[in-house]
Order: sequence, then C-alpha cells, then structure tokens
Amino acid sequence: MLNLAFSNLVEMADASVARHRDLPLFGERRDAAWQWTTYVEWYRDVTAVRGGLAELGVRPGDHVAIVSRNSAAWATAAYATYGLVATFVPMYEAQGPDDWEFILRDCGATVVFGRTAAIAAALEDIASRVPSLRDIIIIEGSPGDPRSFAALAQRGRVRPHPVHPAAAEDLADLVYTSGTTGRPKGVMLTHHNLTSNIAATLAAFPFTATDRTLSFLPWAHVYGQVCELHMLIAAGASTAFNTDTDKLLDDLRDVQPTILVAVPRIFNKIHAGVRAQIEHEPRVVRALFARGLAASIRRRRGERLGVMERVMCWLAGFLFAAIRRKFGGRLRYAITASAAISPQVGEFIDGLGIDVYEGYGLTETSPVVAMNRPGHRKLGSVGLPIAGVTIELDQTRGGTPGEGEIIVHGPNVMRGYHARPEENVRAFTPDGGLHTGDLGQVDADGFLFITGRIKEQYKLENGKYVMPTPLEEQLALSPYVRNVMLYGANRPYNVALVVLDEERVRAWAATQDLALATDLAADERVRTLVLDELRQQAAGFRSFERPLACALTTQPFTIENGLLTPTLKLKRRDVLAKFGAALDALYDAAPPAKAPTRNVVTAPASGDHLSSG
Repeated sequence: MLNLAFSNLVEMADASVARHRDLPLFGERRDAAWQWTTYVEWYRDVTAVRGGLAELGVRPGDHVAIVSRNSAAWATAAYATYGLVATFVPMYEAQGPDDWEFILRDCGATVVFGRTAAIAAALEDIASRVPSLRDIIIIEGSPGDPRSFAALAQRGRVRPHPVHPAAAEDLADLVYTSGTTGRPKGVMLTHHNLTSNIAATLAAFPFTATDRTLSFLPWAHVYGQVCELHMLIAAGASTAFNTDTDKLLDDLRDVQPTILVAVPRIFNKIHAGVRAQIEHEPRVVRALFARGLAASIRRRRGERLGVMERVMCWLAGFLFAAIRRKFGGRLRYAITASAAISPQVGEFIDGLGIDVYEGYGLTETSPVVAMNRPGHRKLGSVGLPIAGVTIELDQTRGGTPGEGEIIVHGPNVMRGYHARPEENVRAFTPDGGLHTGDLGQVDADGFLFITGRIKEQYKLENGKYVMPTPLEEQLALSPYVRNVMLYGANRPYNVALVVLDEERVRAWAATQDLALATDLAADERVRTLVLDELRQQAAGFRSFERPLACALTTQPFTIENGLLTPTLKLKRRDVLAKFGAALDALYDAAPPAKAPTRNVVTAPASGDHLSSG
C-alpha cells in the first residue's frame, strides 16, 4: 500500500524517485525515435535547475512562470520551483502575448520559462512593461546561450541549492482559469490542496507503476497537471508526450498506453473515427459489429445475455481487439472530465472493451471532486465524491426538483483567487464551501449527475431554460459536424451555428456522385444534409431544445483563433462576437416548423463574415 500522506509535492516526488529510480518516467520523440528519461535522471535535472533558479535569486514566495507545452523540462521547472517554496505559474502557448502579459503582471513573476526562441522574444518585449520580471529562460535554447535551460541547469550543478521544506499551506501553483467569460483569474492552490487530492484519487483509482499515458492535455490546466503529471509521479507510472494531435493514432500505437486521460471531444473523435472505419467494411462485418457492440454494452450494464447475444459478443470481440490495437493494444481505462461525455459515446468506447470512467472537478478544487472508480461506476454520472470531500446542493439555484448548485467542501478547495477579494466573497459560502456554478443532482446511491452550468444556461422567450453544452455534444456526433453552438437567449426557439467537417462532407458527396460548390456552406445539398443530421441527433431532445434553423461555416473553432479555451471549451462570448449577426438573422426569416427546415445562413470559406444563403 502506497504511503501518500505527504505535506508537499517535493516530499511526494522524493519518495517516488527513491522507490522507482530506474523506471521510465517521460518519453519524448527525438530524431524519429522515442527516448525515455528515468525517475532518477529526471530528479537530477530538478536538483540542477533548482540550483540555477536559486542563483537567479528566486526565493520563497516568488512566482516562476512558464509558457510551454508539456515536456520533461516543464515538469523539471515545476518541481525545481516547488523545492524553493516558490509558486509555479503555468501558461499556454496558445494564449498569446496579451494574456501572457496580463498574467505575468497580475502575479508579479520574477522568472519566466519560454519553450522557443520566438516565445522568448515575445516575453522580452513584455518584460519592458512588467517591472517584476528579471529573467527569461529559453527551454529549447542552445547550451551556449546563457539564457538557455541547459545553461541554467549547468549553473545549478556547479552551485547546488538545498530543498527548502514547504509547509502544507504554502502556495504550490497559481493556475489561471481559461477565461471563457473574461480575463483569467489566478487560482491559488496550496501543496496540501494538491497532495490531498492526489492521495484521495489514487486511493480510489488503481494507477500503478506499470501504467502509462499519452500526454496531450495541457499541464497548464490543473486537470492534466494533477491527473497526469503529479499522480503518475506518485504512482511510479510513465507518460509520453504527443506534440501533434494529427499524429495521435501513430503515437498511441508506439507508446501503447494503458490509460488515456482526455476530454469528451477527444473521445468523440475516436467514436467518429471508428464509426467511419466500420462503414467501409462489408455488410456482414458491419452487422456483426453492430450486434456485437449492442450485446457488449448490455453485458457491461450487468444485463443477462441470450445464447445468440453471447455468440455475437464473442465473435465481435475479435473486431474490438483489432480496433484496440490501433490504440496500442494495452488501453484499459479511458478517463474523461472537463465536460459531460455523451452517453452514446461513453457506452460505445466502453463496449469496445475500454472501461470509461467519468469524473468531475474544477481548477478551484485541485481538481477532482467526484469520480467513478472500479466497482463503483454509473455511466452518465460523474461518480461518488472522493475521500474527504463532501458536496451539497443549493436547490434555490436549481430549475427542477432535486437539482441545485453544487457546493464543495474539502481539503482540495483553493485558498482563493489571487488579488481578487471581491471574487472571493462571491466564491465561498459562509462556512467555507465553494460555489461551483454547476448544477447537479444526486441519486439514491450517492452518484452525482451534472445537469448544467449556471452561467451557460439561458431562457427562451417562452420561459423554458436551456442547458446547451450536453445538447451541443450530442449534435456534434454527426460525422459532418466539427463543432456546434446553440443560441436562443430571449428568442422564441433555438438555432445553431454549425462548423462543417469539410473532409467528411466531400466524402459523402463522392458516394452520392455529387459535385459540390467550392464553398460548402453555400451548397443547397449540404444544407439539406446538415438539417437532416440535426433532426436525427436531436431526436431525444425536449421539443423546445431542438434547433429549428442553423447558420453554417467552414471556419473551425480552435484555440488559435480564440474560439476555444485550451481545454477545448467554447468561448461563447467570442463566438457570438464573430457570428452573432448571422445567428440573429435566422430569426428574420419566416418562423420555422416544429421540425428543422431548410432555413440556413451560410459562411464563406474564410469564415470572417456570414451572409444569407
């Protein structure tokens, strides 16, 4: 049994390195080959960089920031910072200079790591306007450059610096929220916040030293940081870094992870990819897959199967194994959080023989609040609260009986928002509980179900409330839809902005022997296809939830264009700023029927403006 009662992250890492010193920890692709760093090799680097940071004058209470994707160097910089009782401030490369400057100024960072020379150059420009910022370190800089990560580590090897023991209540991380509705806020997380969350989660979920993940969720977000970096170090497990999502399948085959930690949109892509592959198989294979999957899902629900169902399940098992080999062949667990996964997608992946475990948490709760775990799992729920954490429902904020705002109590709850006293007053209840802003229900067995986000819900003209996110996830299951956003606040009905999957739409057209317009969003046959897809996917919605018209665009929602957060959540305010006029224009047309009609507004390929179709 692992002893996980540590007061700080450095103690936790010390113990794990002593226990797992020669096991692989981080895998990075270099020169087309995977190279692995062991626990003891990594910790030697941590010791060196800690000395280098001390040489730069980093002292307890200072803030050390980083702009970088996940890497061994990222983890080294973090744990070197913790060892000086300084606070680590991670930022996303995709945020850009404006956000970097805001965060560096807000936290008063003294040192910042930048992955590339280009990032470092942008940080140099910012430094002239941030008085606290003294030093910029280039992670991928030449060893001969005194500002490089390698040079910093070398200075630390020459003049090592001992670990300062951090108290449990010292700040470990200052994690800035993604800012879906405004400027990011710095969430103050203590060593005890993080180590208590790690201990409680590992007590519930069986991570072991034989487990491996493929890392692509950004560690700048606390979900990826805690559920991959810190938990894997505590368990003696390993991770490899995917730096290009276009090569995700290749990396999965090479790395052969046992656990995939992701968000629903990644699993949606896996679902769509497998479905597309099966569609090209002969009819007998498609039939076997469909019947075998249905039987497998029923079996995993605990239902009794008939003889023919068991036979179908066994035969389809060979198909499922072939599919799992595309993901490396060792994948046992799919862990998802950040947003609700579609039940259809969850059961699909689970039916393939990969156990799906959904959890729930926030940056402000370090992050895990509740989770499904082996022996205690209900698909569609986010599981049971972890040890030491309690939840209550404020039913004055709910819209239906039994529903309420989720209030969290526990050692994982943040100290507060950095330099935001007015926000802190709103964030906490008088007895120290955290207002999550999420709505939920708890069933008779204690399982928590998320029903919506208070800030995202809106009211139609008829007084009906709409929770858009789960509906959007369902609509986006259409193979021809890359993304979708519902709209209808104070309007008579919902409409949708649909981002077309151009490749899939053109593939469909080829099967129909159709020659489509260059601008897909302006093609009448594409409009018909999309509206039919919306109708099918919305079949299970309540009548007032269904979108009755849509605007089409070929411009994707991405982190780079500012329409998604780094954790792939919609930045609704920014989407509306760009496409709101086109959505409003949908209401100027004749009122649609109760089922979707061909009332569509289209966008040019650039997506900069929308025009009537």
